[in-house]
Amino acid sequence: MARKASLSGFPEFLPEERLVENHVLDTLRRTFELHGFSNIETRSVETVEQLLRKGEIDKEVYGISRLLEETGARNEKEKLALHFDLTVPFARYVVENSGYLNFPLMRYQIQKVWRGERPQDGRFREFTQADVDVVGDGNLPFRYDVELALVVVESLTKLNIGDFKLRVNNRKLSEGFYRGIGLEDTAGVLRSIDKLEKIGPDAVAQLLKDELGATDEQAQAALQLASIRAEDESFVEQVRALDVQHELLEEGLAELAEVVGHAAKRAPGKVIADLSIARGLDYYTGTVYETVLVGHEKLGSICSGGRYESLASNGKRTFPGVGLSIGVTRLVSRIISEDMAQPSRKVPSAVFIALTNDDMWSDAQDVAQQLRRRGIACEVSANAAKFGKQIKYAEKRGIPFVWFVNHTDAGELRHEVKDIRSGEQIEVSPQEWTPAAEDLTVRVTPSKSVR
Repeated sequence: MARKASLSGFPEFLPEERLVENHVLDTLRRTFELHGFSNIETRSVETVEQLLRKGEIDKEVYGISRLLEETGARNEKEKLALHFDLTVPFARYVVENSGYLNFPLMRYQIQKVWRGERPQDGRFREFTQADVDVVGDGNLPFRYDVELALVVVESLTKLNIGDFKLRVNNRKLSEGFYRGIGLEDTAGVLRSIDKLEKIGPDAVAQLLKDELGATDEQAQAALQLASIRAEDESFVEQVRALDVQHELLEEGLAELAEVVGHAAKRAPGKVIADLSIARGLDYYTGTVYETVLVGHEKLGSICSGGRYESLASNGKRTFPGVGLSIGVTRLVSRIISEDMAQPSRKVPSAVFIALTNDDMWSDAQDVAQQLRRRGIACEVSANAAKFGKQIKYAEKRGIPFVWFVNHTDAGELRHEVKDIRSGEQIEVSPQEWTPAAEDLTVRVTPSKSVR
């Protein structure tokens, strides 16, 4: 179980917990790269002006006062702050490097971000995000919306964290529907619908009527749309049964059907059309995604994103994109606290080389060097304690093998390896011996409850 951090909102993991986190990060990297995404990193600081382009989030920004003094910032535009997500820095990166990038740009980015919000379950002030995006120059084929959904589903499936649902909607569908029933402030309706899971349908209906002037019939129609769920394209007929007409609605229906249809074929049961998903951020223009762990819905979305047609622009060129962001720390903290996965040992070492006596330390280092050259992680005892104590050292860390170096009567070196789990001890050669594949590296496996 994860410990409480001494400074709230800034998690620190034990070595064995960090192995779980690295497993998640490595899995994401491998999967993203298998799909052709290239890795980038952006600087940790941005100008406050740049950060605030995303919306009214000034209370969440951590300012950098010392850097501010060193840079001699004279006004608000020059003030610096830590980035609170990876989307805003990425938009700047695309604009500044557009002459050197090949489009469509398929990028993934895994970095720490900082937000000055109140710490709570799944929410931190310092945490790691993993973003995956495709950005085009002027236009971007819709099929990338499908590709992004499949990439994330594959990534989360490989983590073996139990069941999850990638919930998908389309802003065109929602906005077209609202306009079709006479609600023109579509952004306002989306903000209200976005609160549905927190405050319930009755409260949302009242918001629509009080703040947007909706009639009872309009409010109920909006709620009827938000109630539609389907793991296949059947949602299209459910929407049409509501008898609302609008060109934008039809466009959104077609796009969402393409995402859900392909997902049903390639990842059945993982992607669901959920027409309550609104995503409060205004820059989303089409597909929107949110992902929840089944049985851990109160944790909130562990992965979200969508299509944006003009997030990045240099005045002459517009760079549309589609992307998702995985809350790595949110996910890892839940894996650890709920014991959803365990590493096979607490340390990377597969072998602990014991010392018969202190004079054997150099010989033990020779063995370690030979093993490491062949990719076998090992460590050498610092002193010649009793064998029982050295074996106990390995046991506490989950190191499966203990290596003994002795001299024969003829003065030659004799090597033996003991599997401390079975007690089996055999004579071996440091040039040839290799542990079984399952013992070579640390394995992170799901607990029985999520298998």
